[in-house]
Amino acid sequence: MQERLVMMMELSDAFIALPGGFGTLEELFQMISWAQLNIHNKPIGVLNINGFFNGLLSFVDHAVKQEFITPRARKILISATTADELVDKLQAFRFESDPALSKLKWSPSSSQKEKLDLTLRL
Repeated sequence: MQERLVMMMELSDAFIALPGGFGTLEELFQMISWAQLNIHNKPIGVLNINGFFNGLLSFVDHAVKQEFITPRARKILISATTADELVDKLQAFRFESDPALSKLKWSPSSSQKEKLDLTLRL
């Protein structure tokens, strides 16, 4: 599954989720998480046909109000009720990276991480 998601991320210009089940939600949130972590900066949208995603969108907004998701991160997920509207919103999307996360490097060459001193001192 992970290889499929990486290929999807590398080959896609944007991500659109249609109504679906756990697999759809897993892939949607994986792409959102990767955007939040600056692994990609591609637009992500849900086609909210007949209000299918209303509950999910309300939950995400609730998580923002509870300060588990930042308002900036909330902007990663775009929604629309028609395909034309969603495509327009995806095309207009401008990624805003989180300053706290923008220093993270995710390329294979950056896998040499600094070692942290985790020595317990009493």
